[in-house]
Amino acid sequence: MTKEDVLEKALRSYSAYYDVNRETPEAPFAAEAVFHSHSSTYFLTKSATIGEAESNEYVFFALADRLDEENFQRLDSLAWEKGLNRVTPHANHRNSDVSLIIIASSVTEEAERMVRTRSHYKNYRFSLQGFSHYHLIVLDLSREKVTCNRQGRSMKKIFSKIFTLQEKERKK
Repeated sequence: MTKEDVLEKALRSYSAYYDVNRETPEAPFAAEAVFHSHSSTYFLTKSATIGEAESNEYVFFALADRLDEENFQRLDSLAWEKGLNRVTPHANHRNSDVSLIIIASSVTEEAERMVRTRSHYKNYRFSLQGFSHYHLIVLDLSREKVTCNRQGRSMKKIFSKIFTLQEKERKK
């Protein structure tokens, strides 16, 4: 399975809930996905609002032939920076998370170590106007391995299924 095939599978699954941008993503990313959610609680009528919460997620997809430390650092800092530039904190803002998904033909051991320890976090006005977490997933196609940071663990199971499905296709 090629990087492009894996990217297409991922984008297809994301397109159910996210606005996916394949045509004009910001360089150096292959695609982007954006999710916005706004919820409100009312007391009897909509004019009596008790509370509101806004959540956002900005997902950046990158393709790499060989992911080494330098390439990883560049993609990591660009994704975090571009994600934070899209955040507009306000009184009803709860969170805006940034996710980076790197699909690589191969990953160096040093880059893999950096992925597991990478962490970004930002709060806005002492978290009164929300916060941002950083989710990171790296798919190593040569070893069929998924590596993630602590915040990305929730997505690891989903992306591991790509390799499970690939194994089933080979057995047919």
